[in-house]
Amino acid sequence: MNSDRKAVWSALKGWLVAILVAGVTAATGSVYAASFQPLEIVTKNGVQVFSVEMATTEEEKQTGLMYRKELPDGKGMLFDFNPEQEISMWMKNTYVSLDMIFIRADGRILRIAENTEPMSTKIISSKGPARAVLEVVAGTAQKYGIRPGDRVGHPLFGSK
Repeated sequence: MNSDRKAVWSALKGWLVAILVAGVTAATGSVYAASFQPLEIVTKNGVQVFSVEMATTEEEKQTGLMYRKELPDGKGMLFDFNPEQEISMWMKNTYVSLDMIFIRADGRILRIAENTEPMSTKIISSKGPARAVLEVVAGTAQKYGIRPGDRVGHPLFGSK
C-alpha cells in the first residue's frame, strides 16, 4: 500500500472500531451518564434525597436507562431538556418500570407518570412545559409522597 492508502485505511479502522464499540456499548447497556449529583425533593412528608445521573448530551438522553436490569431505591436519572418545553418520553428497551417526574424550570413538579410499562413505545408526555425529567424506580412517588407542586432542589433549577 502506498502512504495515502495506509493513512486512509488507518483512519477507517479507527472509525470502524469506534462504531463497533458504540454498538456493543448500546446493546449491553454500558452507556452511563457522566456524573452523579445529589437531588432533593421537598414533600409534605419531609425532604427526600436522591443520587442522580445527569443525562445532558443527546446520546445520554436518547439512551437514558435503557438496558438496565435494576435501579436501586434512592437512585435515578435527571434529563435536562433546557429550555423548558413539552417533553415526550417512552420506555423502549427499558426493562425496569419507572416513575417519570416532569419538573418545570422553577423546580416545581409539573406531573408524575407512575409505574410506566417496561419495553413500551407508548408516548409519555409532560402535558405542559417542563425543563427536566427525573426517572426513578416505580413506586418511588407513592412511597415518599411525592406530588405535583413539590419543589425539587438541584442546580438545574437554581438551587442546591
